[in-house]
Amino acid sequence: MSDAAVAGRSPFEALSGLSMPGLSAAPDRTRYILRGRPSIHGPVAEVLGFALPTDACRAVGTADLQALWLGPDEWLLLAPAGERLDKTLAFAIGDAPYALVEVSHRQVGVILDRPDAASILAVGCALDLDLAAFPVGMCTRTVFAKAEVILWRTGENVFHIEVWRSFADYLWRYLALAGAEFA
Repeated sequence: MSDAAVAGRSPFEALSGLSMPGLSAAPDRTRYILRGRPSIHGPVAEVLGFALPTDACRAVGTADLQALWLGPDEWLLLAPAGERLDKTLAFAIGDAPYALVEVSHRQVGVILDRPDAASILAVGCALDLDLAAFPVGMCTRTVFAKAEVILWRTGENVFHIEVWRSFADYLWRYLALAGAEFA
């Protein structure tokens, strides 16, 4: 099967019978990992229309395009499905050292949107997800159960979870089972 066919298929198709209110697949996105020194910030901001977040564990962006801080020189960029940023960013950045890798084929997103979302996530995640400790706009790499994820709080009771495609089924099932305990 071609990479395009695999990337085009949702790993959640087979899970239609295993659902939970407030648990859904995130809209399809184009995903990039961007790494670079501060010299790329200006050119990247011109392309994105906003500055990369420099505060640890914070996300910034617009309704269509977001940048999540993953490390002092690393960001996850989320763009609308099919939007190509690589050539535009390469032209803008020029000769400054950087790395930009499309990871759309590697990972998918899950949305957990319900009043007890933080409690459900606490079943498999050791982070303090209280709103005061993990406010809206905060994001981080962490482990949920046994899967590495990027956890991003997009609303008071809304979390966007990025996970590698190969762990998507596992994550979905774990969240659905954890949520059943709160039903």
